[in-house]
Amino acid sequence: MLVIFDCDGVLVNSEPLACASFSRALKTEGLDWSVEETMRRLMGLSLKTGVEICEAELGRKLPDDFVEKMQAITYQTFRDAPLQPIAGVKDAIVALQKAGLDTCVASSGALEKMRFTLGLAGLWDLFDGRIFSASQVPRGKPFPDLFLHAAISMNVQPFDCIVVEDSLPGVQAARAAGMRALAYAGEPYANLAALKQAGGEVFDAMNKLPGLVLA
Repeated sequence: MLVIFDCDGVLVNSEPLACASFSRALKTEGLDWSVEETMRRLMGLSLKTGVEICEAELGRKLPDDFVEKMQAITYQTFRDAPLQPIAGVKDAIVALQKAGLDTCVASSGALEKMRFTLGLAGLWDLFDGRIFSASQVPRGKPFPDLFLHAAISMNVQPFDCIVVEDSLPGVQAARAAGMRALAYAGEPYANLAALKQAGGEVFDAMNKLPGLVLA
């Protein structure tokens, strides 16, 4: 059995901070989305896809240095906060690994971003060498490509995989890959109804995760 973890919002509490930076950056370009609207529209998607959505909304390309400048501010925000792991997730990962289950990370984020955020949160060593990014596949979430790539790389069949996600595109991608989707909804921004409708098994605390996986 392989447990595949999303990164942002599942392992590290980065979603509100990242979307706040994105929202502020978009305002300077004339797209006045609140943090909540930014999360609703973009959470769980790759940065490339998010930029394409914003450009379609604006009807023009964003500046060439938009992503670089926004990312620099976002990373500094992570340092200043400082970025924290999701409550209880480290103990849950360790419990699953001690039970003999394989684990990995598969995220829409870039590999260098995950190295940074997981390192800040003290989780990198739990997954070193088993981290996969949407940049490695043709299509990001909600398509199944990333999770299938992770399963193939870990030499596990899709039906033997459980995905831990917090976003609608992530749950949709897991189900499209033929995998069980556990939908973490312990943060205030979680959309329980959408996660359930997409086929996610909703849970609200990471200390419940080992029991759900091992049941």
